[in-house]
Amino acid sequence: MTAAIPDDLSPALRRFPRGTIILVSLAAATVTAVGISGIRGILAPVLFTLVLAICAHPVRTMLEARGVPHGLATGSVILVVFLLLAGFTYTVIIAFAQFASMLPQFSTQLADIGANIADALSKLGIDQAQIQALTASFTPGSILSFFSGVLGSVAGITGSLVIVLTMLILMSADGLYVPTILRQLEPRVPNVVSALSNFARQVRRYMVVTTVLGIAQGVLNTIALLILQVPAALLWGLLAFLCSFIPNIGYFFAIIPPVVFGFLVGGWPTAIAVIVVYSVINAVVQSVVQPRVVGNTVALSQTLTFFSVLFWAVIIGPIGAIIAIPLTLLARAILIDADPDTWWWRPALGDTSVTRQLLKANDAITKQTRVDKRASQRPAARNTPDD
Repeated sequence: MTAAIPDDLSPALRRFPRGTIILVSLAAATVTAVGISGIRGILAPVLFTLVLAICAHPVRTMLEARGVPHGLATGSVILVVFLLLAGFTYTVIIAFAQFASMLPQFSTQLADIGANIADALSKLGIDQAQIQALTASFTPGSILSFFSGVLGSVAGITGSLVIVLTMLILMSADGLYVPTILRQLEPRVPNVVSALSNFARQVRRYMVVTTVLGIAQGVLNTIALLILQVPAALLWGLLAFLCSFIPNIGYFFAIIPPVVFGFLVGGWPTAIAVIVVYSVINAVVQSVVQPRVVGNTVALSQTLTFFSVLFWAVIIGPIGAIIAIPLTLLARAILIDADPDTWWWRPALGDTSVTRQLLKANDAITKQTRVDKRASQRPAARNTPDD
């Protein structure tokens, strides 16, 4: 979808100064963001379920194409997603239980690390109260509390799972009518229907590819950590899988725990080995394989991708960081793709298919200009008399 940049904005916007439009838009965006953040407890699992339902919809389509009744196809979609969530939740519980049981074994090493850090900070003139507050966190109980806080309370996790499962059932049932509804709307709002359809395809491809590559990344990391004898290798492999959904910065969150525990069991050689293994796997998967598979499907600039992770993490919490790309694609579909008057914004957001061609042509012209300039200067150099 490509459109030329219009000569002017729509007539409705010409009545107001551009500065007024920008300020009002920023104010509306701020109010919307604050409102969304206020209901993050229910909105985050609902949006997460929406992404799951979009990714699972092809299962229904495939079954219905083979003559399976609508109700059975809907039940199959719910069952598949439920089994995947249940299996992942069970694996997380087992891995966290393993982590909690082995953590007290490193209480002495953790205390030594805290003492070394305290000595270094005291030499720098840091206040003793701040040093004590920092070193107090180098205990098994503090570390376990930290990870428990990241995962959330039992009540919070249970509430989110209830919302996810309930919304999954309802969305899967309502998903039966979505294709027909879109066909009904297409004659009146074809651009909206096209934008939503493209959004669903983009999300499916991105999430499926990222999930497959994330599983491969997590498995490879787990195997490497087991070989290096790093404790709780399964938990860190799961962390690597989850962080693979967070562009740009997920790698740094995934590597810190295994590096620390690798250092505790094997010193610097093991810690450096973990860094090397994670760096190689991350570079191959996210820098070589994923761009070739996903291609221009997402069409978001690197800057916007990074900002979207920060923005959605602040607005709706950790789930927002994981589904930041689908949420940004949804916002673009509603605000940009659905309105032909705003298509000229797409290159600025990252749809550089035409921009790359223009850049390539401009580079060719620049290169030819340099060649012509050097060619025109050679005869003059030869005709210049010697001193």
